[in-house]
Amino acid sequence: MIEFWAWITDLGNSKIVALLLFMGTFLAIVIYLFSNSRRAKRFESYRYIPLDDEDSHLDPNSVSRDPNKGEKS
Repeated sequence: MIEFWAWITDLGNSKIVALLLFMGTFLAIVIYLFSNSRRAKRFESYRYIPLDDEDSHLDPNSVSRDPNKGEKS
C-alpha cells in the first residue's frame, strides 16, 4: 500500500490519474445526457438560449419592464 501512495504522489503519475478521472466523468455526463431520447431532445432545445432575445418570450401587449417609460417629465 505504501508503494501505491509513493507511485500516486509522483507528479507524473498523478496527472495521468487525474486525466483518467476527469475524462471518465466527462464521458459519463455526455452519455447520461444523450442516452435518453427525450432528455436529448430537451437538451438540444436549450442549445440556442444564449442567442435568443431577452424579451422574445414576453407578450408584446404586456407591460414594459422599462422603469422610465411610465414616468412623466
